[in-house]
Amino acid sequence: MTPEELLAYQPAPDLLRDRVILVTGAGMGIGRALSLACAGLGATVILLDKEIRALEAVYDEIEKAGGTQPAIYPMNLEGATAKDHEDLAQNVEKELGRLDGLVHNAGWIGGFTPLKLYDVELWSRVITANLHAPFLLTRAVLPLLEAAGDPAVVFSAHESAKAYWGAFGVAKAGQEAMLKILAAEYQGERFMRVNGVDSGPLRTQMRVQHYPGENPNKNPKPESVIAPYLYFLGPDAGRTTGEIVRLEGKVTVE
Repeated sequence: MTPEELLAYQPAPDLLRDRVILVTGAGMGIGRALSLACAGLGATVILLDKEIRALEAVYDEIEKAGGTQPAIYPMNLEGATAKDHEDLAQNVEKELGRLDGLVHNAGWIGGFTPLKLYDVELWSRVITANLHAPFLLTRAVLPLLEAAGDPAVVFSAHESAKAYWGAFGVAKAGQEAMLKILAAEYQGERFMRVNGVDSGPLRTQMRVQHYPGENPNKNPKPESVIAPYLYFLGPDAGRTTGEIVRLEGKVTVE
């Protein structure tokens, strides 16, 4: 499907019924909007973020909207160890019994700095949060996803191999490589759908924080880019895998 077709995708009301979907960075932006949408389509959403108040607010929004009751899992991906991720997987299996979808959406830019001046400690922290953590989380939950009938992984991609993007740019490039590798490893008989959505600039707190001179109203709202995520998470996507849809310039600004 083309980016325009994906943006126009209309999911069935029960598209994600009885599925369990883990969304990182669920407290705001794309993560919040996607969590609300998934719960409204029948999924039990595991809300993961380091900001507990933000998670509680999304939880309340889902319940108020009549969506399937979600679960909250506070975690700071920057400091989480391999054991922390393994504990998460064990808790999901114990409490919910399954995992059908994983959305790698959490992100932390750290700052725009030339490589020559980039602080070494900051580099390590940004790489950990944006690349090492997604690997640890994926590795921990793969057994659960393998057991699902129609498993899906979706990355929030970002074309950021540009001047001054530093560790975040390197981490996002690494995420796209991870996406391609994972898709290739699960395209056989044991199939798993692995795709990415690059939304382009959005009207989010992260964008405002790093572009203070920009008019935020010129960018689309996070809600306007959710349809491609839903498509890749649900059965309508079939065996589509290894794809990254680029939406910049394709989304209508309201």
